[in-house]
Amino acid sequence: MRLPDFEYISPGNLDEALDALARAGDDGAVLAGGTDLLVRMKQGLAGPRLLVSLKNIEGLSYVRREENALKIGARTSLADILCSDEAGGFFPALARAAKSVGAFSLQRHQGTIGGNICQDNRCKYYNQSAFFRSARQACHKAGGKICYARDGSDRCRSTCRSDLGPVLMALDARAVLTGKDGQRTVSVEDFYASEGENPIAVAPHELLTEIQIPFPEKKPGNAYHRLAFRSAIDYPIVCAAVSLEASDGNVSKARLTVGAVGSAPLLLLSASKRLEGPWSPEKIGEAAKMAMDTASAFAVDNVAAPVEYRIQMIAVMAKRAIEEAAGMALGKV
Repeated sequence: MRLPDFEYISPGNLDEALDALARAGDDGAVLAGGTDLLVRMKQGLAGPRLLVSLKNIEGLSYVRREENALKIGARTSLADILCSDEAGGFFPALARAAKSVGAFSLQRHQGTIGGNICQDNRCKYYNQSAFFRSARQACHKAGGKICYARDGSDRCRSTCRSDLGPVLMALDARAVLTGKDGQRTVSVEDFYASEGENPIAVAPHELLTEIQIPFPEKKPGNAYHRLAFRSAIDYPIVCAAVSLEASDGNVSKARLTVGAVGSAPLLLLSASKRLEGPWSPEKIGEAAKMAMDTASAFAVDNVAAPVEYRIQMIAVMAKRAIEEAAGMALGKV
């Protein structure tokens, strides 16, 4: 597989990059680490005419504490997140998710936080070679009117398999989007469009520039657990993240998310609510089952693992994440 023809530019500052993206419109794409985009281009799944590289733009790679939030530049490498004392100290779930992405060389040299949460959705019927896809009608994601993952579906059912997306959603993070007309800040929930065809709610002329994670007001506990066929160089087939804030045996805030199941990470409000209030160990299994019951409606045959198995593993991953987070926030399970 070879890359198609394209124009490549490497702007020296953010304004130049935004100008280029505004001119290119839908024909432009942002190149950070390239670990997702370049592979899709080789497979014929993406064909931007212009690639706008961010490698020469200063001020997009940092991890720092400002006011009541940890701020991370969108081009910050996964390795820099792993080396950050504040990221690992306050948000161990984020560090674990970053460490889970790809192999060591990918974490160290190429992968970025922005690229991981902006990666395109995946489906075992879509993320294939052009030869494989030529034997079938085009699916929704390829511009057709059929879904192979769920018979009769009127939309694309591809899955968001980002590791960091569910964690950032559980941590109530916000994304800063910058365009020629200024900046806007959205929650990670609103950052994802929950549409398989176009999973990210970012306009073509906008650029993700920063992630903001609020520091907890009370004693925190957060954890991330994933299931994959291999521990490295593999996407999760199901994952779960949870964030708790507690004091005196009482959970004041809980956010439980599940990933690699729907078109976007799923924030499970009912299961999260079950974890709040006076703590009892019974809540772990109850919330994990609620997570499974809710998320199972989104699971379809789009990953190389049986749907029934993935559904059962939602509860397992959620239970492990809750137990770990509760141990941090409450000092007990």
